[in-house]
Amino acid sequence: MIVPSASGRPFDAVLCDLDNVIRFYDSTHVARLEGLAGLAEGVTADVAYAPEVDLPLLLGQISKAEWVDSIVRGLKGEVSQSQARELGTAFAEAPFWADKMVVAMLRRVKEHVPLVLVTNATVDLESDLESLGLSDFADHVVSSARVGVVKPDRAIYEIAAKRVGAAMERCLFVDDKLENVEAAVALGMTGVHYRRSEDLQEALAPVLGG
Repeated sequence: MIVPSASGRPFDAVLCDLDNVIRFYDSTHVARLEGLAGLAEGVTADVAYAPEVDLPLLLGQISKAEWVDSIVRGLKGEVSQSQARELGTAFAEAPFWADKMVVAMLRRVKEHVPLVLVTNATVDLESDLESLGLSDFADHVVSSARVGVVKPDRAIYEIAAKRVGAAMERCLFVDDKLENVEAAVALGMTGVHYRRSEDLQEALAPVLGG
């Protein structure tokens, strides 16, 4: 779904989220451990992504190891200490992969307009991108852990637009979270609520000539 800006102007830069657009995690092992521990699937994620647990990590205030400690504390009373530690560690170290089709589309876009990754991420982002073979993927990377602000705070969008010298009204913003897209649109950007690769393909057609 494309949420157009009020201006309706074409865009001069693409600002794109990373997780659940480009990068995806394999939660199979965590789900298996949850089943063995008698937990419903997704409980660990609920604990890990609770704002009081997740936000310090995304702001670069704590390490991944400290995040695991917070997950363990959040699971207290649900499972044993050792099970909580195993779950927290497995969640934090879950394997991930990049969607080759999305990567290919964005590489093509980069030939025409600047590409900026705008992501709520950890201080491990650079090494994660390297492991995916995406170190040189974007013209700029705006990581919450490096700039000290998370989406949907307007400041992170302003930082991203400034990096490429583009006006808000001439930026296309892509994210899997609707609240992040709505925040971008409120600033004048054209927004794409990403749910499948076709959403991105449709939005990028004017640039890619299709």
